[in-house]
Amino acid sequence: MSAKAISEQTGKEFLYKYICTAAAVQNRFRYANVTTETDWERLTQEHPWLLTEVRLVVKPDQLIKRRGKLGLVGINLDLPGVQDWVKSRLMKETMVAKAKGVLKNFLIEPFVEHAQSDEFYVCVYAAREGDYILFHHEGGVEVGDVDAKAERLLVPVDDKLSEEQVTEKLLAHVSEEKKGVLASFIVGLFNLYEDLYFTYLEINPLVVTGDGVYVLDMAAKIDATADYICKAKWGDVEFPPPFGREAYPEEAYIADLDAKSGASLKLTLLNPRGRIWTMVAGGGASVVYSDTICDLGGVDELANYGEYSGAPSEQQTYDYAKTILSLITREKHPQGKVLIIGGSIANFTNVAATFKGIVRAIKDYQGPLKEHEVTIFVRRGGPNYQEGLRVMGEVGKTTGIPIHVFGTETHMTAIVGMAMGHRPIPNQPPMDAHTANFLLNAGSPPSSPAPLLLLAHIHFLSPLFATTLFSRHTKSIVWGMQTRAVQGMLDFDYVCSRDEPSVAAMVYPFTGDHKQKFYWGHKEILVPVYKSMDDAMKKHSDVDVLISFASLRSAFDSTMETMQHPQIRTIAIIAEGIPEAQTRKIIKTADEKGVTIIGPATVGGIKPGCFKIGNTGGMLDNILASKLYRPGSVAYVSRSGGMSNELNNIISRTTDGVYEGVAIGGDRYPGSTFMDHVLRYQDTPGVQMIVVLGEIGGTEEYRICQGIGEGRITKPVVCWCIGTCATMFTSEVQFGHAGACANQASETAVAKNQALRDAGAYVPKSFDELGDVIKTVYDGLVANGTIVPAQEVPPPTVPMDYSWARELGLIRKPASFMTSICDERGQELIYAGMPITEVFKEEMGLGGVLGLLWFQRRLPRYACQFIEMCLMVTADHGPAVSGAHNTIVCARAGKDLISCLTSGLLTIGDRFGGALDAAAKQFSKAFDSGMLPMEFVNKMKKDGKLIMGIGHRVKSINNPDMRVQILKDFVKQNFPASQMLDYALNVEKITTSKKPNLILNVDGFIGVAFVDLLRTCGGFTRDEADEFVEIGSLNGIFVLGRSMGFIGHYLDQKRLKQGLYRHPWDDISYVLPEHMSM
Repeated sequence: MSAKAISEQTGKEFLYKYICTAAAVQNRFRYANVTTETDWERLTQEHPWLLTEVRLVVKPDQLIKRRGKLGLVGINLDLPGVQDWVKSRLMKETMVAKAKGVLKNFLIEPFVEHAQSDEFYVCVYAAREGDYILFHHEGGVEVGDVDAKAERLLVPVDDKLSEEQVTEKLLAHVSEEKKGVLASFIVGLFNLYEDLYFTYLEINPLVVTGDGVYVLDMAAKIDATADYICKAKWGDVEFPPPFGREAYPEEAYIADLDAKSGASLKLTLLNPRGRIWTMVAGGGASVVYSDTICDLGGVDELANYGEYSGAPSEQQTYDYAKTILSLITREKHPQGKVLIIGGSIANFTNVAATFKGIVRAIKDYQGPLKEHEVTIFVRRGGPNYQEGLRVMGEVGKTTGIPIHVFGTETHMTAIVGMAMGHRPIPNQPPMDAHTANFLLNAGSPPSSPAPLLLLAHIHFLSPLFATTLFSRHTKSIVWGMQTRAVQGMLDFDYVCSRDEPSVAAMVYPFTGDHKQKFYWGHKEILVPVYKSMDDAMKKHSDVDVLISFASLRSAFDSTMETMQHPQIRTIAIIAEGIPEAQTRKIIKTADEKGVTIIGPATVGGIKPGCFKIGNTGGMLDNILASKLYRPGSVAYVSRSGGMSNELNNIISRTTDGVYEGVAIGGDRYPGSTFMDHVLRYQDTPGVQMIVVLGEIGGTEEYRICQGIGEGRITKPVVCWCIGTCATMFTSEVQFGHAGACANQASETAVAKNQALRDAGAYVPKSFDELGDVIKTVYDGLVANGTIVPAQEVPPPTVPMDYSWARELGLIRKPASFMTSICDERGQELIYAGMPITEVFKEEMGLGGVLGLLWFQRRLPRYACQFIEMCLMVTADHGPAVSGAHNTIVCARAGKDLISCLTSGLLTIGDRFGGALDAAAKQFSKAFDSGMLPMEFVNKMKKDGKLIMGIGHRVKSINNPDMRVQILKDFVKQNFPASQMLDYALNVEKITTSKKPNLILNVDGFIGVAFVDLLRTCGGFTRDEADEFVEIGSLNGIFVLGRSMGFIGHYLDQKRLKQGLYRHPWDDISYVLPEHMSM
């Protein structure tokens, strides 16, 4: 959501910090917070003014309205009086309207002595057209109905406010000596409101005396989506829950998941002891399910409100599901409990993938779920939903948990009635055909539930016609590298028998100009991708639609840039979470330039047979099942993207299909309104009836009432506003959409449904009956001849993408690669089966990670330490060795780090650094064959072979290598056995007796000690240990360790700024053949 209430303390802190005004704002930062944990002595030390102020005011700071009238303000008290006042109320249950809550957070401020005539009321709040300032010269507890009494000034979007405007429009009833102070303060307040992205800011009373301005009581909301803009000024803002509802840690956990995810995850606990729980996909669908539960009498048993949407990953869905399951299984209910896993028909979320996360959670909680007698009801549709439902049904059978599974053949909310015992549960519900049946069937067309119009009977509107946004010739540009969405649009174009693709080009500023490959039916085509919007527009002058997949941070700038090109007439903004102030600027510019905006926070819209925006309508199976490849007679407008796809399903099953459908988006200020589209449909000859799915919040639906009443809308309108449950809750609930919140009685869904009914619209009793009402109206239009049914025209077939066919399990193909050490596909990186968080939690270190990735084992602690010691002692051996020398020469030639490192690594072999493997093999072979050390030495001498790992240029028996000594001490102290090392040391005794520098060097030591480690640590069989030696794993220790030294030499040379190296002549012996004369 966007507009979120903040505490009075937070609001005043913002005001005192950032307001810029000539008026003297008094008592800045003079407030103290009291909770159950407050130490009063420490509080007075932190706020010494508590002891110096003679009189004080205390009040709860928990989003409670009209505290004065409720007797919840302690006025003109001394400090002991404040303590007594708080003590008598702290942690006491209190009723405020219908909400029952506990008082636990209080605010203490200085008492301001003043006259009634010093009190004023001021409020700034946002509206679509701008920001309104309300001012009344009589503030305080008895201010009354300010909407009726107050002076009102609209500051249009992007306009500035002056003191002259304030004085002229608002301060007519204010005495002359206070006008200047008030005008300056109100202008400063308005600028603060804009700069810090407030959406509501009320001060009552605002006291003005000879000393200056006092802000006594304050209520405020800020646009939480502007956090990325205002973070520096806001800091970490806490958003308290509405009074009467506790803040639960599970809600905070889900909010944190939501903040870290591109998907949407919401959870509000209403009654943790309730028996009816929901886990619903989609912001609009989640409201519909809550409505239906409450309509059927379940309001007191509804435990939670929440939703997951926006294609969350399997891990995110698992985390969300396990949180809800843990709550369900906390307390038993005498009647058992029900969990409704519902949702509309997804547009782009892979249902099977998200259900995998839910299934994992159900398996984890199967014991508690059975113990608490939980019955689960599932209804879902969308991409790969059949597989998701199959998996959900299987987990019910294997766990013994009663799980009832339904697809798109079942009305979306029918499972609510089943769960609550109001309708029977079918034994074997009819299942729709699998995705593959639609995409692979080149024979007869899918069966139709109703006779349909021939395409010949449809008049396709000219692109220039005022009432149409899209035609069969519409061309678009897609902003963002959304290849899946673009392919979906092209497939839609193909089944609609369009002559050309609807996507002319893509814009992606983060790459250079190039071409992207897509499919057009059976053949491949190239779509140009431009770095610059200007270039795309110049080269594609026939484009008049932009589909923007820009992120919430870049959507504003890219949209404003697009509107500088007059050829663009329609823009769809998909991103959710754009700050409202930016959206309103987009709307203002669009209105000035005559551009239609769809969104933000939308999936888009669809015009069957012509054009679809992005992922609207879902995958091809849903396009075909809902007959979206050709126009019907019914046009709809909705806020929700998921619910728009549900409307496609309902309308296709009850009528001849959709003519056009638009999801205007769930934000408070959508770019285009319900009425904009209803009027287009009214003026479009092909549309015979209109369906509107409104929702709680805003007053746009009343314009439809007005249009019907005035005769501007004459076509039948079927309308339903979701969110009727809100009036039944005791505390305010913010639903999934940012705009789904009623700020006054007229904005409730109940009030709007009644107004529409009174105006003459067809309004069902509940969403459950929406399809029935649509069918009744449609049948009436067929009966009176307005709609003439005709036979279906089959669409052309489209080949299924390989990736999707594999997802559906229709094909298989050998993998190009196999890996068994690492998996990065899930929520968390996994090393050899161990999540990365566990690696750090267990403090495994570099040696432990190497054990997982190289040996697929969790090695003992001493083994991990030994590996790290080996890396340390092999890290470097000076600049003279060949690898370091090469690295240095390469660095001084100006090459980059990778080139220099590679140059050094290429010298590693049998003569330099590569003796670990060879030493391990030679000593192992000799030891395993039973050869005595002397026999081994004699055999190697007889064969004319060097013993790898024996000998050193500098070190000797008299000048030992301390690296070897350190490792030897560790091995002797920590290894269970060291037979191979002992054997090598006996060989060393023989070789050093002949020559003192023929010692066991560091390469040889590591080689033989590693064999001991592999054979004796208990993690490997003998064959496995030998295999790791054979495949070269030990040389990897030297390569990894010495890479650190090579990089060090590279950085050293760069830091010393050494020039190009040229070898001196006097260090080269030139041996050329003598001159040969003929």
